[in-house]
Amino acid sequence: MFNPKEFINESIEEIKKQIGNRKAIIALSGGVDSSVAALLTSKAIGDNLTAVFVDTGLMRKGEREEVEKAFKDKLNLIVIDAKDKFLEALKGVKDPEEKRKIIGELFIRIFEEVAKDIGAEVLVQGTIAPDWIETEGKIKSHHNIALPSGMVLEVVEPLRELYKDEVRVLAKELGLPDSIVYRQPFPGPGLAVRVLGEITEEKLNICREANAIVEEEVKKAGLDRELWQYFAAVLDCKATGVKGDEREYNWIVAVRMVKSLDAMTAHVPEIPFDLLKKISKRITSEVPNVARVVFDITDKPPATIEFE
Repeated sequence: MFNPKEFINESIEEIKKQIGNRKAIIALSGGVDSSVAALLTSKAIGDNLTAVFVDTGLMRKGEREEVEKAFKDKLNLIVIDAKDKFLEALKGVKDPEEKRKIIGELFIRIFEEVAKDIGAEVLVQGTIAPDWIETEGKIKSHHNIALPSGMVLEVVEPLRELYKDEVRVLAKELGLPDSIVYRQPFPGPGLAVRVLGEITEEKLNICREANAIVEEEVKKAGLDRELWQYFAAVLDCKATGVKGDEREYNWIVAVRMVKSLDAMTAHVPEIPFDLLKKISKRITSEVPNVARVVFDITDKPPATIEFE
C-alpha cells in the first residue's frame, strides 16, 4: 500500500543527500509530475532550487499564463521565451522520433545555460515510471530521458519509480489545488506530437484552438475527472469539404479521449454522441482551415495515447 506521508519524508531526505548544498534547477511544466517534484525538492533544498518554464511555442492555449499565475509566488520561477528557437529547429522535420530528440536536446541546452547563469549543478526532473519504461522498451523516447551526449548537469528524479495515480496522491497530500492534481497529462514535446508531419504555424494554431474546444466541452459535460486524456491532433493530410456553396480542401482534426490508470494501457470509453457532434461543429465552424473532424477509437495497445 502506497503511503504518501512516508514517501514524502523519505524523498525529502534522499533529495538532500543527492543535492547537498548545491544549486538545482527543475523543468516546470505545470503538470502534476513536475509540480510535485518541484515541491519535494523545494522542501529539501529551499532557495537553492530554481524552477524553469520554457515557452516552446508548442504549448496549449493560455498555458504559459496559467503556469506563471500558479507558481510565481510558490517557487523561484524563470520563464524563458524560446518559441523562435524551437520552431526554427523543427522546420521541415516530419519524423516523430527526430522531433522528440530535437526538442529534448534544446530543452537540456537551455537548462544548461540557465544553470551556468545561476551556478546550478543539478537538473531535477519529474520523470515517472511509464516514461523510462516506454523509452527502454523503444516504444517512444521521452524528452526527459533521451538526454544528449555531453550534458553537464547531474540528473535527480525523485518520482522515477512512481505511476501517475501515486503522484496524484502525493499532490493532494502536498496541498496542491485540484487544477494541478487532476490536470490531464501533456506530452513533454507539447503540440509537436499532436501536429503530425511537418510543424507549421498554421497547423499549430489549428491544434491549439481545437484542443481548447475539446477541453472546454469535456469539462462542461462533467467528464474531465473520468477521462485520463482528451485532446485534438492535426493529421498530416487534407480532405475535401464544403463551406457555404464552395468546395474546400483543408486539414483533418482527430479527437481522442481515453481512460487509464497509469498510462501503460488505455481504453476508449463510450462518449455521448451529442458531445462529439458539438465538438465537431465547433471546431469546423470556429477554427479556420479545418475540413472535417474524426474520432479515434483505438485502445492502447495497439496504439499509444498520443499520435506520435
